[in-house]
Amino acid sequence: QVQLVESGGGLVQAGGSLRLSCAASRNIFVLNAMGWYRQAPGKQRELVAVTSGGRINYADAVKGRFTISRDNAKNTVYLQMNSLKVEDTAVYYCNAADLGGVYWGQGTQVTVSS
Repeated sequence: QVQLVESGGGLVQAGGSLRLSCAASRNIFVLNAMGWYRQAPGKQRELVAVTSGGRINYADAVKGRFTISRDNAKNTVYLQMNSLKVEDTAVYYCNAADLGGVYWGQGTQVTVSS
């Protein structure tokens, strides 16, 4: 079992930046993958970025603007979001996976105003 706690969401104007943090309850080095997903009102949850086995993948919509990183010493994964757009508005969820299952945080709201 892994507990994930997100923080860093908020309200920002278009073009601004936010950094989300996801603190895990145990050593993230042993996790198979960690990433960020988002869900906008009326839409399905979608992948934003994931890091797994040293590889990183981004959704096309965020490439060049968002950066995922991890600090194994702090058991924390980050999502740096730059050049935010109104369409980035969503609840952002941290996700982790290991052989035991898939785990989700409670989500943090990101609202981008025009």
